[in-house]
Amino acid sequence: MTETNEVVFEGEVVHCIGCGAKVQTTDPKELGYTPQSALDKGLERGEVYCQRCFRLRHYNEITPVSLTDDDFLQLLSQIRDTDSLIVYVVDIFDVNGSLIPGLHRFVGDNEVLLVGNKVDILPNSIKYNRVKDWLRQRANAAGIRPIDVELVSAKSNQHVDHLLEQINKYRQGKDVYVVGVTNVGKSTLINSIIKQSTGIAELITTSRFPGTTLDKIEIPLDDGQKMVDTPGIIQPEQMAHLLTGKELNLVTPSKTIKPKTYQLNPEQTLFFGGVGRFDYVAGDKKHGFTVYVDNNLFVHRTKLANADDFYAKHVGEMLTPPTTDNAASFPKLVRHEFKINQKSDIVLEGLGWITVPAGVTVAGYAPSGVAVLIRPAML
Repeated sequence: MTETNEVVFEGEVVHCIGCGAKVQTTDPKELGYTPQSALDKGLERGEVYCQRCFRLRHYNEITPVSLTDDDFLQLLSQIRDTDSLIVYVVDIFDVNGSLIPGLHRFVGDNEVLLVGNKVDILPNSIKYNRVKDWLRQRANAAGIRPIDVELVSAKSNQHVDHLLEQINKYRQGKDVYVVGVTNVGKSTLINSIIKQSTGIAELITTSRFPGTTLDKIEIPLDDGQKMVDTPGIIQPEQMAHLLTGKELNLVTPSKTIKPKTYQLNPEQTLFFGGVGRFDYVAGDKKHGFTVYVDNNLFVHRTKLANADDFYAKHVGEMLTPPTTDNAASFPKLVRHEFKINQKSDIVLEGLGWITVPAGVTVAGYAPSGVAVLIRPAML
């Protein structure tokens, strides 16, 4: 991480309250830059934001920064030497993309409380215990043994009060480190906690853009300990990293999903914009397949026989996102076939899932590197 002429005020280095970067007034291209006039006003208010966070908060404008993956990992690696509780936030809609490879190397012997965020977008009829079991199974498969699993919505404050109770129960007077990959709502969750505790809204910069938090942000707790928001690790396998902010608005659910059931004959295909695909490959009859994706995402039905040609012709136009500008460089959709023995969900990570009946053969497609998984049906 490039060191610049950092600002010191009353004997302490000044950090951006939005992203945690060290504030400096000399180089607009480096982390933490803020004009001197803005710095002076911020110091008077007791809330200093770097120019990047100011633009992000007020204009939703993202500014590229020079922080590397190694910088993120170096910051996180400091956690293993602490005696603390780790609150590990994952996106319920993108569990595989939320997993941090080798998390144990960063947390050491510290206990992990697993938190599934964005529960508000799940259909009301879904069984929370099944979601918790699914999260625990995926964590166990990645070598993580959480002491408990909680479900919340940072955006709508759903179950955040219960999460706070659980954090206090498990931390036993220790510091709390909140970790996660980018774009899982980690900083939004901490903002929600701060708001409930202090009444201050949106203290930390949040955005749909991955990688908003650039350094550790420490929030004091009542007993003299602290809660620390850590930078999100960039996980290339996330759908979010393949799309622009505008495209993400069409893919990432922001409201409760309204399931849609499609009656399909064998050898029919559904396209989800141009970012996902589902084939009913073989079965004995017409079946209903229930789709759980963003309510505004365009879903198109066609014949399996001409699906490849149809995609090649219409991706970026009728099948969007990706948009026309992004279609040429968008990764190839990779096929994953499943023979279904029991009612199951085919999960396209970061996009949604399709509930399928027993006794059929189906295939799910996602961009190269994005996981397609099968699990017992949540409903």
